[in-house]
Formats: sequence, structure tokens, C-alpha cells
Amino acid sequence: MKLKLDLHDIFNKGHDIDRALREIMDEAVAKKATLVEIIPGKGSGQLKKRVLRFLDQKDVKQLYHRVEKDSKNFGRLFVHFRWK
Repeated sequence: MKLKLDLHDIFNKGHDIDRALREIMDEAVAKKATLVEIIPGKGSGQLKKRVLRFLDQKDVKQLYHRVEKDSKNFGRLFVHFRWK
């Protein structure tokens, strides 16, 4: 199962960004998704940095297996999960 989160609509609303990221991670855990695609967009890269900082938090980092930056599209990240 793959989930997708597009942050284009809320790029300038800090609280909404954190809430959306938290919700998609919780949904991935609940549904045991194998992949979450997060689209911060290209822009200046600030939103992508914010997403990476969110994913690097200790409590969030425990939820997933690894983060992959899309080599063909700078404005996209993949969060991989491994379920036993």
C-alpha cells in the first residue's frame, strides 16, 4: 500500500504542515503501508528541509525504515516502512 501527501496547498502554514505530516505517518502505521510519498515541491527547498527535519525527530524516526530522495524529481521524498 502506498500513501501520498502533497504539501503544495499548505506550504506557508507551519502548524498545518506538521499536522499533515503527523497524520500521514500515523495512517501509514495504522494501515501498515509500505511507502509514503511526500511532495513538498521544488521551490527554494525550505519546505523539503522542514519535512526532513520532521522525519529526523527521534519519535518519528522509530516509525519508518528509511527515507529516499527521488533522484529524478527534487520535489519528492519517499518514506519506506518495513513490517514484520
